Amino acid sequence: MALARRGREPRTINYWPGFVDALSTLLMAIMFLLSVFVTAQFLLGREISGKDEVLNRLNSQINELTQLLALEKSGKQDLEDSLANLQASLAQSEGERSRLQALLDRGAGSAEVANEKIGRLGSELENERQISARAMSQIELLNQQIAALRSQIAAIEGALQASEAKDQASQAKIADLGRRLNVALAQRVQELNRYRSDFFGRLREILSDRENIRIVGDRFVFQSEVLFPSGSSDLNAEGQAEMTKLATALLDLAREIPAEINWVLRVDGHTDNVQFSRSGRFADNWELSSARATSVVKFLISKGVPADRLVAAGFGEYQPIAPGDSPEARAQNRRIELKLTEK
Repeated sequence: MALARRGREPRTINYWPGFVDALSTLLMAIMFLLSVFVTAQFLLGREISGKDEVLNRLNSQINELTQLLALEKSGKQDLEDSLANLQASLAQSEGERSRLQALLDRGAGSAEVANEKIGRLGSELENERQISARAMSQIELLNQQIAALRSQIAAIEGALQASEAKDQASQAKIADLGRRLNVALAQRVQELNRYRSDFFGRLREILSDRENIRIVGDRFVFQSEVLFPSGSSDLNAEGQAEMTKLATALLDLAREIPAEINWVLRVDGHTDNVQFSRSGRFADNWELSSARATSVVKFLISKGVPADRLVAAGFGEYQPIAPGDSPEARAQNRRIELKLTEK
């Protein structure tokens, strides 16, 4: 009579666990993307930092070469000025010599004084010619040094351009890697969602159409009374029959899911908030929920489901889907949930 009355009462489905799990999955994907992005940014930052140091060192060398070039140009200008002065002095000396020679020819003045002046002027003229030759040699050397400095500056500019081009190529590769990673993650999520929908559709077909077996969000929910006796973690005959159907559907799905999708079926055990006595088999609801989830996992393994595709978790009384302490609320909270997800 109580069961009939409970069947007529309105049922409330709480979608909040499904929403929380979906949000958790999305948050995990976002955290993974953020970790990849931060790692890529860290590597790029290290590479750019190294290139910035090389660039600063090259700029420093360019500044030093520029200052040296300015000094060399200033020295060259001084030598050119000295050469011009020497050439002017040489022209003046040659004029004076010509004048004295003319005086000598006309017999004006003393021949000895004239010859002495001519000798002195000739010696000065020779010295000035030597100084002029040395200045020309220094100017030629400066021209060669300036040409070498220009070649070095051109090489440094080429190295800077190559470094900038390489930097741009690295940034383009990182951007392309991020885009491809986002696309791959989105495809993986879509594929898993499609297989989850197929799996739940098959479960609807093969499991009994009962009120205490239902789909809530992205989970398949069994009320504990379907699978276990009260206070026990041993599957009853009815529970074994239902889990055998589940194992068949799971094995069929495992053959269709691509190997690159690392999926698992998570079995979550939940209890109501009724406390255990100290003399019972289980100390508390944590142990009971964990034992029931483990019992389902072991039964599925015995039916051929790979153990590495199963996860058992116990939540005790701390994840209720129906608030309150009424018998109806406690019955809804005593459940086994199945969720197809990624590792």
